[in-house]
Amino acid sequence: MELKIEALNKKIKNCTKCRLFETRKNVLCGEGTLNAKLMLVAQAPGIIEDEEGRMFIGPSGKVLDDLLELNNVRREELYMTNLVKCMLPKYRKPKQDEVYICSNYLDEEIELIDPIVVVPLGHYATKYLFEKYRLKLPSKQDFYRLYGKLFLTNGRKILPLQHPAAVVHNPTLKEVLETNYYKLHVLSNECKWYHMCPMKKYYEDGILDKNWIELYCKGDWENCLRYHMEENGELHPEWMLPDGTLDEKLVNHRKLG
Repeated sequence: MELKIEALNKKIKNCTKCRLFETRKNVLCGEGTLNAKLMLVAQAPGIIEDEEGRMFIGPSGKVLDDLLELNNVRREELYMTNLVKCMLPKYRKPKQDEVYICSNYLDEEIELIDPIVVVPLGHYATKYLFEKYRLKLPSKQDFYRLYGKLFLTNGRKILPLQHPAAVVHNPTLKEVLETNYYKLHVLSNECKWYHMCPMKKYYEDGILDKNWIELYCKGDWENCLRYHMEENGELHPEWMLPDGTLDEKLVNHRKLG
């Protein structure tokens, strides 16, 4: 895989397919571990990143480092890249043809790295990945509701988060980002109750849809009602699903077992 990434990065560095090559200083290729579970996708390099040729080293990079440290996640554990590989002049929004051209490189990165979770940061990265994986996009007014929620489609997990730059521009958002970025900690670890949870046995017996396991047991287990009831020592039926609903099929399976 390393040779394939090197070949891809060479194509990215030599790219002149859109107008952005005329104003850039450096093209930013992805960086990080090639066997990362989490892949962060930002919008585009900032001015400092453009000058130095590295990911997240400006003010938003400091915010990101603080958020990662708060959640015991190290940069070395991640793979980070951009939707658009060159700086956008005057921090303007990316144009449709720029996204169309550059997203081909991102698609190839995702296939090569094959992360468990793709984490788009901000509006444009989230919008592109939702369109790519045919997830329903909300209205502009409700777009913020996507942040901090885990989505599963075609075997790929998507966790949209606000871009760290949001705090740079509006410090009052710090608490919101801290809450949402906690999901990186959650997704970096498996539920401690999973190996003794009835959901595991139901799945292994072939009667529980894999999506329940991927979204909760091996996904956002913090959002699992079973997890919280176990933590609090509360009794709950073995056939209760992670969202709290009761599945009659599981009841019958238990009786037969």
